Amino acid sequence: MKLTVEGLKDTAGWKKAGVAIPTYDISTVRAYTAKNPAWVHFGAGNIFRMFIGGIADKLLENGLTKTGIVCAETFSADIIEEIYKPYDNLVLGVTLNPDGSVSKQVIASLTEAIHSTPKATSNWARMKEIFANPSLQMISFTITEKGYALKNAAGEFFPYIVADMEGGPDKASSAMAQVTAFLLHRFQNGALPLAVVSMDNCSHNGEKLQNSVLTIAEEWCKRGFVSKEFIAYLNDEKKITFPWSMIDKITPRPSVEIGKQLEALGIEKMQPFVTEKKTFIAPFVNAEKPQYLVIEDKFPNGRPPLEKAGVYMTDRDTVNNVERMKVTTCLNPLHTALAVYGCLLSYTLIADEMKDKELSELVHRIGPVEGMPVVTDPKILSPKDFVNEVISVRLPNPFMPDTPQRIACDTSQKVGIRFGETIKSYVERDGNASKLEAIPLAIAGWCRYLLALDDKGNPFELSPDPMLEELTAQLKDIELGKPESYKGQLKPILSNENIFGSDLYKAGIGEKIEAMFCEEIVGTGAVRRTLQKYLKA
Repeated sequence: MKLTVEGLKDTAGWKKAGVAIPTYDISTVRAYTAKNPAWVHFGAGNIFRMFIGGIADKLLENGLTKTGIVCAETFSADIIEEIYKPYDNLVLGVTLNPDGSVSKQVIASLTEAIHSTPKATSNWARMKEIFANPSLQMISFTITEKGYALKNAAGEFFPYIVADMEGGPDKASSAMAQVTAFLLHRFQNGALPLAVVSMDNCSHNGEKLQNSVLTIAEEWCKRGFVSKEFIAYLNDEKKITFPWSMIDKITPRPSVEIGKQLEALGIEKMQPFVTEKKTFIAPFVNAEKPQYLVIEDKFPNGRPPLEKAGVYMTDRDTVNNVERMKVTTCLNPLHTALAVYGCLLSYTLIADEMKDKELSELVHRIGPVEGMPVVTDPKILSPKDFVNEVISVRLPNPFMPDTPQRIACDTSQKVGIRFGETIKSYVERDGNASKLEAIPLAIAGWCRYLLALDDKGNPFELSPDPMLEELTAQLKDIELGKPESYKGQLKPILSNENIFGSDLYKAGIGEKIEAMFCEEIVGTGAVRRTLQKYLKA
């Protein structure tokens, strides 16, 4: 069987393979969408293909919409040429269930795939045609947080952004410049309304997107490419909105083993491969089952009935609260604790850590026990149910190839949010955070991790972190097996409000973290013994 529109005619074969296929007429949907596009998405990667594409697919299956999604890729033409066109834009979605089973479905909601660039004149013309259409209601994005960035760490515009600003709308190359150019075309063709929706996994994503678009537009205005009226159009919420959102679904790179299983079922050409631009892709997407998408409901030209496909439509404050719940209490702090201790205890898979008595207890203490009393409750999702699902279903899933080494990246940039916010909440409520024990233990583990020696005394490579050089230099004189070598080297780190959001000594836990750290450097096996001491039932 082939994953093509023609191949789907073998309904008996797909049924035998256990793959659900669309019941709606694909050609009808594609023809209608071509004339009446309602939704364009930038960023043609995996989470979009399965999660966002799956939302549109569900609406089509239930007769709740007539249109699919137009996919636009500004970065990599090879994704379109190698993974969309040969498979008629179809996606085989594979859900990795915790019991080892998989659920499979063909998603056919991605009606058109375009490599968006002014160098491809026909593609550029088609994108402008779509943006001029009154039927267009929303554009969305999964281009990663760096896709919105215009400046480097020194605060200077990237050279390609400077080129976009100086070249104007007709020579736009970056995603942000292209979107601004297409919005200009929509303005020039009736100043039509539109929702511009980031679905990337970053804080205040709508604000980041809005700031980038406005910055480019204003730079173009300075250079005479656009009028002040266009700037006013972008700032008029009756015309253009930038809703915030929160997205959550673990979508790892496609598994070679899954590819083999699909081919064994008789489905042709399912193996993952690497494109010329080093993108690891496959005709299928594998992902966990749990998924959450919460969107601020500000759509000036209407929208598809997203809530009928499981999307939470709400206000901005609620979106912010859902994100805060996830990032500060129910998911991210647990991930970070598992990351640092996983490296120390030589684990290579998060799921395996959840079989570890002490580490499983650690995340339970951090989330349900210490985080829950001060959690931000968004009301539309239960924090208790969310964290229980994380601990009992998501983290233990052995078919999710997530590693502690990957999650340990940039920890210095994360601990202030992931642990610091809960610490500050305790200080605000009780005057100090001295009641906390598991969170200080996690922070002590991070400091111990920075010595780059595992619990057996073997060296390991620290994950990338912008503060790595500074932090390791601070701890360079501490020797494993010689607790007397500790002479207060943690104090500048634990008192650094730029790292933790507050001075942990003023919060009442600095000394506690130091004591835990000193226990973890007594010698080999000390990390395990320290965990056992503090995590007794």
